[in-house]
Amino acid sequence: MIDIKLIRENPDKVKQNIKKKFQDEKLPLVDEVAALDEQNRALKSKGDNLRKERNETSSRIGILLKEGKKEEAEEKKKRVGAINEELESIEKEEATLTEQIKEKMMIIPNIIDESVPIGKDDSENVEIEKFGEPVVPDYEIPYHADIFERVGGLDKDSAGRVSGNGFYYLMGNIARLSSAMLSYARDFMIDKGFTYCIPPFMIRSDVVTGVMSFAEMDAMMYKIEGEDLYLIGTSEHSMIGKFKGQLIDESKLPITMTSYSPCFRKEVGAHGIEERGIYRVHQFEKQEMIVLCKPEEAMDWYNKMWSYTVELFRSMDIPVRTLECCSGDLADLKVKSCDVEAWSPRQQKYFEVGSCSTLGDAQARRLGIRMKTDHGNEYLATLNNPVVGLCTQIGNWLKSLNFQVKSTLINA
Repeated sequence: MIDIKLIRENPDKVKQNIKKKFQDEKLPLVDEVAALDEQNRALKSKGDNLRKERNETSSRIGILLKEGKKEEAEEKKKRVGAINEELESIEKEEATLTEQIKEKMMIIPNIIDESVPIGKDDSENVEIEKFGEPVVPDYEIPYHADIFERVGGLDKDSAGRVSGNGFYYLMGNIARLSSAMLSYARDFMIDKGFTYCIPPFMIRSDVVTGVMSFAEMDAMMYKIEGEDLYLIGTSEHSMIGKFKGQLIDESKLPITMTSYSPCFRKEVGAHGIEERGIYRVHQFEKQEMIVLCKPEEAMDWYNKMWSYTVELFRSMDIPVRTLECCSGDLADLKVKSCDVEAWSPRQQKYFEVGSCSTLGDAQARRLGIRMKTDHGNEYLATLNNPVVGLCTQIGNWLKSLNFQVKSTLINA
């Protein structure tokens, strides 16, 4: 959520940003918010004047009674009563306008960084750099789901009977490999100075709307029936929510954390065909990195965080590349984002394994997370980036290391 001062002082900048994201249907929101804000501010001013008059009138009543001017004092009492009724009406209208403004502001996208390339969707993302040489072996590489099954490490049929499509059982050494990779990713980030955390896997609705847009919420989140709780789609949600309503001393920043969690996502659509139904699934595990910092330090942390993902995958000899996400591919809260993609020898293309994002103060503003500075309280910046997500990365690792694939097939 952007600062409403920006709409008051520079609405054209907000509109231009909406156009850059190819969301022209949201352009009217800027003028609507400006009009509602003007009404609200006028009501606040009127209310302040009435409260001042009420205080002065109330003070006058005691004086009049001491002077024996009962009739005049009664008139003043009536005026105080009338003011109270009018204030009650104004306060109700203010609350209504404030809620309307908030609802519209939550839909207006965050201001993107000037360096973000302009494009309609992910097909217009821009390759920045490649790390490692992509290799296609001289033998046919199986689907990693098939590799798992050959070594008794995957059971989709049972999961289908138990939970439906989009779920799986990991078994034996593949399950151990999954745990080992998460532990490796965890320790990798701890060595970078991040604090390890296991967060709640369910969060309240006010945290959900604080960390993501309504569109993302509808597309991703599972609601717990009968309760104000949602299953997390990523531990970023509960990790940022941890600081909801908090005032953090500037000296304690940056806060750097790495968190483990299972992740639950609707993933509506025909995902997973390319990888035999174990990519874009409803439940998986992930190690995440989260940073809360001063706004002026956000871009430095952004560059560190995506480089950590590259370093992790290169430590496993997996070729990767980085892509700058274009304006149309950025979620509404994001200021800037880049994807890290790993090379798949079987598919003979890169696919996403991480997406590093800086969100400016958007999440902090929604959740009321501020930092205490010498010159007042200010909203801080938040960033997030996956370290590793499973189990597609397990298969990609096996396929990227030729000796691993050959060894697995021979043993099978």
